[in-house]
Amino acid sequence: MANYILKFQDLRDFQKTIEVYTNSQGRISIALDDDNLNIIDLDISTAIKFSKTLRTEINKAKEVQNG
Repeated sequence: MANYILKFQDLRDFQKTIEVYTNSQGRISIALDDDNLNIIDLDISTAIKFSKTLRTEINKAKEVQNG
C-alpha cells in the first residue's frame, strides 16, 4: 500500500492546513495545523462515521448554494 498524506489548505489562509493520513498504529490521523498542531486519531469505524457525516454536511451546503 502506498504511504501518502492528503493536505488541504484553508480557503482564505493557505498557511492553515488539514492533513489526513494513516498512522503507524493503523488509525486515521487528522492534523489541523493553524498556529498550533492539533492531531485527532480515529479508529476505522469512527473514521467511516466521520466521512458519512462530512458528506451529509457537504450535501446540505450544496442545497443552500443551489437554493
